[in-house]
Amino acid sequence: MTPIFANLQAVKARIDAAARTAGRAPAAVALLAVSKTWPAGCVAEAAAAGQRAFGENYVQEGCDKVDALAAQGLADLEWHFIGPLQSNKTRPVAERFHWVHSVDRLKIAQRLSEQRPAELPPLQVCVQVNISGEDSKSGCAPAEVAELCRAVAALPRLTLRGLMAIPAPAEDVTAQREPFRQLRQLLEQLQAAGLALDTLSMGMSHDIEAAVAEGATIVRVGTAIFGARDYAKEPA
Repeated sequence: MTPIFANLQAVKARIDAAARTAGRAPAAVALLAVSKTWPAGCVAEAAAAGQRAFGENYVQEGCDKVDALAAQGLADLEWHFIGPLQSNKTRPVAERFHWVHSVDRLKIAQRLSEQRPAELPPLQVCVQVNISGEDSKSGCAPAEVAELCRAVAALPRLTLRGLMAIPAPAEDVTAQREPFRQLRQLLEQLQAAGLALDTLSMGMSHDIEAAVAEGATIVRVGTAIFGARDYAKEPA
């Protein structure tokens, strides 16, 4: 058993336990393995252990990995773009990825819609919410979420699925749960207003349990699967 295989099993056990504690079906929570800064070989190792969905934060690195793994016969993996996206870098993401979690303004959504190849299924997208109001974080302000979601939902070649957030770090589980609760309530308000949304992308290695307790449907886990990240390898 490789370390990545063992780590994947441990993370899945955490999700399973958290879901059962919250009275939810474990199958209702999908695991997204965040492979940013890790080489294609590590993704292939996780894929061999049964993981199919992977998240990338950087456009060039992510596209290189998508192409490299497809060339290795792993064209069936599901790729999620989860990092900040500049308008001049939307085309390769629209062409290669299945999901984008980090739509935070209409211009990005419009470009993704225009650049999504007609022969591919609609791009699945989430609106990123700056739920903790941090200046250093990307994301739409909570008060602007409804207007942005309505506009994104009307675009062709995209399917709006839900909301994503990266709250400010907290050590206490009660403190961790609060921003996740706020994001869930935002989603419920949008659903009540008639938007057919089903996704809450929230929770990472350190706060899986809090996110699942508040309704996460996708948790984005990197460190607990691949190990501590070497930030010197991150693109500038």
